[in-house]
Amino acid sequence: MSTHETTYIGAVMEAIDLEMARDERVLLLGQSVGGRPDDPFVQRYGENRVRVTPISETAEIGMAVGAALAGMRPVVDATMAEFLLVAMDQVVNEGNRFHHMSGGRVRVPMVLKAGYGFTAGWAGQHTGSIYGMFMGVPGLKVALPSTPADAKGLMASAIRDDNPVLFLHHYLLTLDRGEVPDGEHLVPFGQAVIRRPGADVTLVATGWTVPMALAAAATLAADGIEAEVIDPRTIAPLDTATVLASVRRTGRLVLVDQATRHASVSAVLAAEVAEAGFDALRAPIVQVTGLDAGIAYSRPMEEHVLPDEAKVVAAVRRVVEYSGTRV
Repeated sequence: MSTHETTYIGAVMEAIDLEMARDERVLLLGQSVGGRPDDPFVQRYGENRVRVTPISETAEIGMAVGAALAGMRPVVDATMAEFLLVAMDQVVNEGNRFHHMSGGRVRVPMVLKAGYGFTAGWAGQHTGSIYGMFMGVPGLKVALPSTPADAKGLMASAIRDDNPVLFLHHYLLTLDRGEVPDGEHLVPFGQAVIRRPGADVTLVATGWTVPMALAAAATLAADGIEAEVIDPRTIAPLDTATVLASVRRTGRLVLVDQATRHASVSAVLAAEVAEAGFDALRAPIVQVTGLDAGIAYSRPMEEHVLPDEAKVVAAVRRVVEYSGTRV
């Protein structure tokens, strides 16, 4: 398969571009899209398919739900995840429920694209990792890609899906570069990937924390501790089978998540493994998450609240030392 290098956000937009070229039902809506005549998407697809919306999340997402019900496939650029909170009725009580409530007769193929976790001095209301509140909502899928290739593949799969999809991209990954497959590229929902194999401990990380976990695994490998790093890629559906299979091989589990501890993917995975894989565990499950606190503007306070590589390394050492043995 031939590839090319691009940025994370470039891969996202590449997927949208390819899907708009492939399917004339795909629309691009948002407050910050197509705002000028020389915008490349406007030039390629026209103002009927690339729509600047009012500064109103209830309006733009309501428009998208209606367009999807009418047979279109809208992609809404909602800018940041916190803005979705203004339109929660459309997100978690309307678009996601119509398929079930109609007995399968109605489809709502809609993508809500939003950034999250901009922990770079943006303070309390623009730094949230609030994906945990969406992952248990029936009828709503949630993608959380960590690489440019997965960003492209999951966006394409999201646009083709007949369900509403929340596509969340971490702001601090925006300009990360990586190899991306040329042309059509699809990544299936509900299929985790093992980023690094290992036999001593299972390390599951989401989104921005995946590179952090990989860096921690490299540090640990220098001391002879081999961590298997798993990236779920989507959290609804959530691939617990891959995590459980890994835990049965390693006997230990460390979970890394930027979200607050009690609203995290890690808490859900910890519960799933405790219920279905308890007999395989040789040490307690350890979670390395954000603290149950808001993100401060102060950088030292911000760093105190968030997970980092050193905290991940310390957690892994703790579970390995707990059992006193290594596989």
